[in-house]
Amino acid sequence: MKPQPFPYIIRYSEQTLKINELKILHNGRCSDVVCYRPDGLDKYPVVIFSHGYNGHKSDFEISAKYFAENGIGAVCHTFCGGSTRDESGFGTRNMTLFTEEEDLTAIVNEVKQWTETEKIFLFGASQGGMVSAMTAENMKEDIQGLILLYPALCILDNWQERFPKEEDIPDCEELWGMMLGRRFFEAIHGLKLSQLIGKYSSNVLIMHGTEDAVVPYAYAEWAEKTYRNARLETFAHEGHGFSEEGNRRMEAMAMYFLHDCLKK
Repeated sequence: MKPQPFPYIIRYSEQTLKINELKILHNGRCSDVVCYRPDGLDKYPVVIFSHGYNGHKSDFEISAKYFAENGIGAVCHTFCGGSTRDESGFGTRNMTLFTEEEDLTAIVNEVKQWTETEKIFLFGASQGGMVSAMTAENMKEDIQGLILLYPALCILDNWQERFPKEEDIPDCEELWGMMLGRRFFEAIHGLKLSQLIGKYSSNVLIMHGTEDAVVPYAYAEWAEKTYRNARLETFAHEGHGFSEEGNRRMEAMAMYFLHDCLKK
């Protein structure tokens, strides 16, 4: 049976929110985190937002505030070495998909300890979507649901096509204003996407634009077929990074998905 379309959700604010910043020490480095908490609630679900390549914890500030104002806690962070605006000192040349997975795992473990945490969801965009999918794979019991926004599931294919042999891998490579080190490419060399993701069995929401010139739409279709409980929502004429209208629709779909998961 074809899934029914998500209902339109009006933006509203019932709760005030509290915002505070945290430093999470792990694996010899420090993750910079900002928390958006619904005020006056003893228990609430928490969504952890992960930005894309060379992104920042502020990328999902609007969405995080929207969620918190509507009774869902939100956590945003900057990946160590995952951005030229990262202040951890880790360095972009040290970052790999697996160091970012370590960052996100440490944040999940921190949120698990909060007395107010009811359920935990991961929300990742682009490379942050790939890392969120990897983390959910290895923390199945802790993650209630997974939201992937134009996830960069093409990373392994793209770089292995660029550097098919280990001897082809450079000491550093600049991409979109950020320098990557040799270890980024060595860490994924020879790996297949199906080795890293696809076995997570709880609910997955994938949102992807048909005009995405960075991550082909076919990767989203692969994910929908591979995950046991996945739903792909297509954003016609949207690219890698949605319009204002697309972002508001994305938030509405994500909110509906969260409430639907919490009923189960």
